[in-house]
Amino acid sequence: MAYEGNPSKAVELYVGSEYIQHNPLVGNGTASFIDYFEKMATEYPDKSIEFVRAVAEDNLVALHTHQTWPGNEEYVTMDFFRFDKNG
Repeated sequence: MAYEGNPSKAVELYVGSEYIQHNPLVGNGTASFIDYFEKMATEYPDKSIEFVRAVAEDNLVALHTHQTWPGNEEYVTMDFFRFDKNG
């Protein structure tokens, strides 16, 4: 949802009061998250993402993706999420 152009809705539905980002290109907090993904949607409208697998253990989830960007640049990425007691 965030990756494909609606980060505000993603934050509303799935992000708690504290959001810590470890990517140096994205700041901490939900406003930085929204700004980053809105910018990506505007600058790279033809990018795509395939969610390959998700692995969960306790409150930690790893998400493996395959991304294709303009010019057929391809990236394999891993994102990690830690959930609080509210999910």
